[in-house]
Amino acid sequence: MKPIRKIKGGVASAKGFRVSGVEAGIKYAGRKDVALLVADEPCVLAAVFTTNKVAAAPVVYDRKIAKGGGMVRAILANSGCANACTGEAGFKDAELSALAAAGELGLKAEEVLVASTGVIGRRLPMQKLLDGARKAKAALGRTAAHMADAERAIMTTDTKPKSACATVEIGGVKVTVGGMAKGSGMIEPNMATMLGFITTDAAISKAMLRKALLRSLEKSFNKVVVDGDESTNDSLFLLASGAAGNAAIKAPGEDFDAFCAALDAVAVSLARQMAMDGEGATKFVTVTVKGARSQKDADKAARAIARSPLAKTSWFGKDPNWGRVLAAAGYSGADVVDVRSEVFYDGVWAFRFGEVAGEKQLAKLGKVLAKDEFAVTVDLHLGDASSTIYTCDLSLDYVHINADYTT
Repeated sequence: MKPIRKIKGGVASAKGFRVSGVEAGIKYAGRKDVALLVADEPCVLAAVFTTNKVAAAPVVYDRKIAKGGGMVRAILANSGCANACTGEAGFKDAELSALAAAGELGLKAEEVLVASTGVIGRRLPMQKLLDGARKAKAALGRTAAHMADAERAIMTTDTKPKSACATVEIGGVKVTVGGMAKGSGMIEPNMATMLGFITTDAAISKAMLRKALLRSLEKSFNKVVVDGDESTNDSLFLLASGAAGNAAIKAPGEDFDAFCAALDAVAVSLARQMAMDGEGATKFVTVTVKGARSQKDADKAARAIARSPLAKTSWFGKDPNWGRVLAAAGYSGADVVDVRSEVFYDGVWAFRFGEVAGEKQLAKLGKVLAKDEFAVTVDLHLGDASSTIYTCDLSLDYVHINADYTT
């Protein structure tokens, strides 16, 4: 298989896509809040959505479109209003948004998806959104500036835009995968991310595209924990234009594996960027549990550690409180035997087989926790299974951001 090249780029880097981001006044002056992604030709779609039973109107609408199995051409996205818990009126707003965008682009309504993020329980300001759709259509392009505008238009509490791009050679043809995402808080998706948009110019069947997406999720977005909450609006879209001109991928094999490797590179990068930009985060933490009896146990323990408020606040305080880490593994439901376990911070042990770090060891650990990025590893020594989760610390700013979110 040809090597994967990670390059600068984003959601319009693959052949056949244009994008824009504009200010429509949904949020506040000077802030872009409507993004539009358009494909030159109909695209194969794979998508996954929140498993939250309180699903936002755009999620309900998009599920219907995705279930229809047709090709798609565009996605209209807004920030500042989630259009969640808005009932039948909210669903009609989502439908109208898609219909209006389709009209602007000369498409059928069923070729357009919609995505929203922001405050729950408020109706979309439809006139502003429709005006934004018109402005976004006029602003479409493929440059780095166009992509940057779109990345900022989908942000809510994010402090920075998130994009990634990778290329790989398939059958002698260069294939590109690019994407953008938003997500900073209310993050522990069991399927995707807050909002994610990935495009590729690979020629690939619908069945194989979905297979690739689901496989990639388990290495990327399903491994992110910021605060343990799952949004009403989580959506991840993967569009394939086929414009690269490779022989269509219709079955597992070397070409499919190469495509998956490029997709993984983009998805993992976006997932890591989300954890790094967790609301109020000062530390990016990679939590790994290994030596578990089963994959299920490894994942349970790693997730419990990654979402533990006590562990996360200790990381913020630069306190190597390994007891909180091991305690979280213990209540996770996984098999854990404390005297057979070890806890490490960046390879520096804090607890091993019942032995507790002394003064000299704590000094070494303090240097690790002073860094902006480190790894927490728990070895249970009970089996061969392992799981890694991307997370962050829990700071005072997280409380302030969420205490003031709607007011």
